[in-house]
Amino acid sequence: MRVDAVKPGDYNRIRVEPLTGSIGAEIANVDLRELDDELIAELQEAWLAHKVLFFRDQQLTQAQHVAYGRALGELEIHPFAPHVEGHPEILVLESTAESFYAAETWHSDVTFRECPPLGSVLLGRIVPPYGGDTCFANMELAYERLPDDLREQIDGSFAIHSYVKAFGRGMSDSKRAEAAERFPDQKHPVVRTHPVTGRRSLYINRIFTLTIDGMTPDESRSLRQRLYDEAATPEYQCRFRWRPGSIAQWDNRCTQHYAVPDHGGMHRRMERVTLIGDRPV
Repeated sequence: MRVDAVKPGDYNRIRVEPLTGSIGAEIANVDLRELDDELIAELQEAWLAHKVLFFRDQQLTQAQHVAYGRALGELEIHPFAPHVEGHPEILVLESTAESFYAAETWHSDVTFRECPPLGSVLLGRIVPPYGGDTCFANMELAYERLPDDLREQIDGSFAIHSYVKAFGRGMSDSKRAEAAERFPDQKHPVVRTHPVTGRRSLYINRIFTLTIDGMTPDESRSLRQRLYDEAATPEYQCRFRWRPGSIAQWDNRCTQHYAVPDHGGMHRRMERVTLIGDRPV
């Protein structure tokens, strides 16, 4: 299967080095502590072109991390995950020998919201010497490469998204009922149109999607499995190896990501700010 390479654009302030022909670019000549309108405009342009941006050696304080996120858009506070004291916008993803954690399933973030996130900026605070890479998949390309009959089948269909599979299992009945009232199940299109580029992408993921609306359980299960597996196609992916001070910034509307759980008991702490998005159409 041939994948058309993404061509780098022309920029005055930044150097853009694509990681693969389908998704991801490393950005050089940037200090995210020093922001101005021209720099943000070029980063936004590169972000739309490559879907995931990577930065190295960014010595951001937590306040500067929040400031960079706010330069890109309004930030949300995650309703279930732990956050930094004094900075509720910063979500903490931490794994230790006593409490191992990795988001080891292909997914888009928080799609159980009525308006799921636009994107996220993830900063590596404590990074093992090896292991714990993050993979990203281009879900626009995944949609484009589907067989014509499958695209016709899913165009115009909707899936039901819920917090329950990811966050509801450990809740008491009363907490689950309270969460369900705050975050009722949402019906989002299986094929989403990007609000800026107009490009279409698969918008369905294992963590938050419950079923496809209007199908029997068996029909839904079979189709969902077929669509979930698209993210695992290597031609649609890039893989990022973390170092302390590294940043990954992804467009949550047209990508999925997977945290590789191969860092064992080594300490890993990541901090994330997340941008408020709009309702999928």
